[in-house]
Amino acid sequence: MKILKVKRKTVYEKRYSIKMGELTTKVTYIKKYLFGWPIKTLHKYRETYYGEVKECRDCMLFI
Repeated sequence: MKILKVKRKTVYEKRYSIKMGELTTKVTYIKKYLFGWPIKTLHKYRETYYGEVKECRDCMLFI
């Protein structure tokens, strides 16, 4: 078992943008794990319908 590991996981989330309204998009999280426990999120980004990669700071999480 490795001590430190970096994993990438993609999940679907509902986001809200002022310009587009509500959208469901793929959000990819890159996390650092220590003995299998997540300790830090290194990067979080989303992919648009056209294949562009954007930061998640542009959209708010829709609750």
